[in-house]
Amino acid sequence: MNENGKIKILFVCMGNICRSPTAEGLFRQLLVQHRLQDQVLVDSAGTHAYHVGNPPDPRAQEAARRRGVDLSALRARQVCLEDFAIFDYILAMDEDNLAHLRALCPPAQEHKLSLLLNHAPALGLREVPDPYYGGSTGFERVLDMIEMACMGLLEFLRDRHLQRRTTA
Repeated sequence: MNENGKIKILFVCMGNICRSPTAEGLFRQLLVQHRLQDQVLVDSAGTHAYHVGNPPDPRAQEAARRRGVDLSALRARQVCLEDFAIFDYILAMDEDNLAHLRALCPPAQEHKLSLLLNHAPALGLREVPDPYYGGSTGFERVLDMIEMACMGLLEFLRDRHLQRRTTA
């Protein structure tokens, strides 16, 4: 947790136009539903600069919109060195992006890195697949996986941080 008392979470995929903005949007909505948006800051980024400045993929936006999540204001950005100091949790969508983050991350910050699906053990999967080259059903499947992981992440944060803060 940083100086302003907020827990800061960064979701990361390759281009920051499919999986990570979906996770950002879903988790923001979950925080609002649980009235925790003032305690947690959420962002997303990509390990590559392919789509910097672009909105999320239209298929990702449409799939999220069907679930009441608006991703249209989000814009892709690339992970930068400062992110490792700023964020408390940096959650990669897959092993390749986690490896890329580890290569960039200062050793003192490596404890912040993990896979998003660690928070959804019931899925029995480690990676959120990239739906970019598939059809619209891939985006729906990814949304299901991310939603389950975001719910697990919220419980993790409540157990580890938020519970203490609300009873203090």
